[in-house]
Amino acid sequence: MRRLLVTGGAGFIGSNFVHHVIANTDDHVTVLDKLTYAGNRASLEGLPADRLTFVEGDIADAALVDGLFADADAVVHYAAESHNDNSLNDPRPFLDTNIIGTYTLLEAARKHGTRLHHISTDEVYGDLELDDPARFTESTPYNPSSPYSSTKAGSDLLVRAWVRSFGVQATISNCSNNYGPYQHVEKFIPRQITNVIRGIRPKLYGKGENVRDWIHADDHSSAVLTILDKGVIGETYLIGADGEKDNKTVVELILTLMGQPADAYDHVTDRAGHDLRYAIDSTKLRTELGWQPQYRDFEAGLAATIDWYKANEAWWAPGKDGVEAFYASKGQ
Repeated sequence: MRRLLVTGGAGFIGSNFVHHVIANTDDHVTVLDKLTYAGNRASLEGLPADRLTFVEGDIADAALVDGLFADADAVVHYAAESHNDNSLNDPRPFLDTNIIGTYTLLEAARKHGTRLHHISTDEVYGDLELDDPARFTESTPYNPSSPYSSTKAGSDLLVRAWVRSFGVQATISNCSNNYGPYQHVEKFIPRQITNVIRGIRPKLYGKGENVRDWIHADDHSSAVLTILDKGVIGETYLIGADGEKDNKTVVELILTLMGQPADAYDHVTDRAGHDLRYAIDSTKLRTELGWQPQYRDFEAGLAATIDWYKANEAWWAPGKDGVEAFYASKGQ
């Protein structure tokens, strides 16, 4: 039984990964999570107690991290401040968690010789023009545009440096936009779904032309597990499922799937520095490690996500009013 430490395992993508690991391996998982507003113990409910240990704490706490690494065979690092709007409002937490926190983990991995996989984002590459046929690859130069994406780019570079300078046994993955269960209602897709459930008109930044490359969180989880098991140390792998959709199309599909007129949404003030288009080329992951996504039909995956939010209002309702009040204060 492998002893796996997952940082940020009570967050959206991290908790989906914990569920995936417990369902598909015999690993024991220890979750380290600070339980900020984006972490939720309820996201781990129902998992077997003999397979899961939860530790509340900060990845920047060197003494705590050192003890956990000493007992881990491998570490998957999801913990991050990750919301662009929040990074524009207050960048400092992004530096503390994404830079100092990642540094703390790398030093522990260096000391204990622990296998580490670092989760990152396609936003480190900046954006593409809407009519550009290109997609991001592992060799695309970094060009981050927000405090969030710049601190994630910085954390990636730290991992690369610790691999090269100190021989840390690490890999990196950069993934496109995730959707699925347990995602905080501040994020684009769950915000629109929960607005419709509450009888509030969905909100669309600007004209809604911005394109994101969507992947279901289950597919992200299976890709990360594949990299952890088969990935080459020091390598970066891009994770994507060929799910490019513009935001207008996504909002209209949500409304249609929920039995509403497709145009029953409001245009709101665009986000500052809003990236135009993200697109992932995951050829390396697919050809070298043999990974394939299971959720190839975005509409079906989105319908399942809508059903989850309908069935789990007790999970998302406590944070909904505060999120909408925040956006209302910004005219969004």
